[in-house]
Amino acid sequence: MNRWAMIGSTLAFFSVVLGAFGAHALKAHLDEKSLAIYHTATEYQMYHALALIGLGLWSAQNPTFSTELTGWAFTGGCVIFSGSLYLLAITRISLLGAITPIGGVLFLVGWFSFGQLMWKS
Repeated sequence: MNRWAMIGSTLAFFSVVLGAFGAHALKAHLDEKSLAIYHTATEYQMYHALALIGLGLWSAQNPTFSTELTGWAFTGGCVIFSGSLYLLAITRISLLGAITPIGGVLFLVGWFSFGQLMWKS
């Protein structure tokens, strides 16, 4: 079992579930701005779920490299970035928007770290 591919697959699954929920169940309850925020959350979650799957595949071929920083940064980014946007869209609590950039920074750390892994290999 590859941890990152498994986490990525799980996040991708929930991105599809939450995207469908937003498109069907929430469409009648959210305004255009909230729907756009919700869509951004699902989109970024899927991008980074796919990145985690890619990391898992890469790490299987390069087992001597530590992928911990990259994997946890992508995972934490999904939870904080997308999670705060889901909550912001549904609750309209604007303070949640202040948390979102923390997840964005984690995404950047993950991509930088992934790039470093590739460079070193």
